[in-house]
Amino acid sequence: MFNQIMLVGRLTKDPELRYTSDGVPVANITLAVSRHFKNAAGKIETDFVNCTLWRKTAENTADYCSKGSIVGLNGRIQTRHYVNSEGKRIFLTEVVARSAHFLGGKTRETAEI
Repeated sequence: MFNQIMLVGRLTKDPELRYTSDGVPVANITLAVSRHFKNAAGKIETDFVNCTLWRKTAENTADYCSKGSIVGLNGRIQTRHYVNSEGKRIFLTEVVARSAHFLGGKTRETAEI
């Protein structure tokens, strides 16, 4: 089987870096990825893709990227589910990144101006 995805998009907010109970770094980001076609109204739509980054990839992304940065990701699609407090089963689809490439965009100095 083959499960590989490549995305390029802008961060919708600063990466959220945290650590597991074992001390492993993990970051969650959302990439805004434009579609390559216009809808019936003539507008280009955007998909907002939830992504999870682990270990050094998570730390580097949190250190060097901020809202608006352009990031390229290589990874895989993962689905999971859980039961919420109301007893309803919730399904999630996300990208688990193997690597991240920082392609430009706002720097921390420019973002603060």
